[in-house]
Amino acid sequence: MRPPAHRAVFVSDVHLGSSHCHAAELADFLAGLRCRQLYLVGDIVDFWWMAQRRATWGKDQQRVVEALHALARAGTAIVYVPGNHDRPLRRFCGLALPAMQLRRRAIHTTVDGRRLLVVHGDDYDAATHFGGLQELLGNWLYYRILTGNRLANAARRRLGLRYWSLSDWIKRRSNAAERYIGRFVQAGLDDASRRGLDGIVCGHIHRAGLFERDGLLYANDGDWVESLTALVEGADGGLRLLTHRGEVLAQVPPRPGEALVRAA
Repeated sequence: MRPPAHRAVFVSDVHLGSSHCHAAELADFLAGLRCRQLYLVGDIVDFWWMAQRRATWGKDQQRVVEALHALARAGTAIVYVPGNHDRPLRRFCGLALPAMQLRRRAIHTTVDGRRLLVVHGDDYDAATHFGGLQELLGNWLYYRILTGNRLANAARRRLGLRYWSLSDWIKRRSNAAERYIGRFVQAGLDDASRRGLDGIVCGHIHRAGLFERDGLLYANDGDWVESLTALVEGADGGLRLLTHRGEVLAQVPPRPGEALVRAA
């Protein structure tokens, strides 16, 4: 039997059921995945969308579910940390279900000894959101941009071009969006520091990122609405941020010598 290609994989913000979810790309990614542990870091199913609009559920969405079942049958340990869009599942946190464990938050220990807080990230909303009319306007505009993103990429597919995130391009040119993301990153790192941990793995803000700051590791595995990314840990404890095609966007190497000592 071939050893798993990754020690751990982190995926979040799938938003299954919403029309903005790239279910086909995720299903393909999961179908080719081999890992010891898979963390579903919140907003996997979008109950908000389902409650307010007609759910989008077809063969691609079903392929995602079937791929998760296949991973569980192959021996992958799956931990589901619900987010704000799948919040109703939090009432079941602490249960070990046949195919997965439900946890409010988790601590993942890399092979080189880093202890990382795994949490969706909506706990930091109070420290990051503007509130009031500005936030409502921002939410309305965001969903309009996602619609434009979907239409733009439908046209790109017809032209044989690869996926490109219009929404991420727009947000990176918004000073308000960049300030929001900066506050979110700092809130997550502060939380990990208070808990005596080495860093954080999260999602929520639909902005993939992987870097170290002041001795702490920040990893955001991105989403499957805009960035189509996942975070993976290799056999040596190194971390990489991957696109749905397997391209490396960012990486943090293992601690020198730690993985070898632990493997011995």
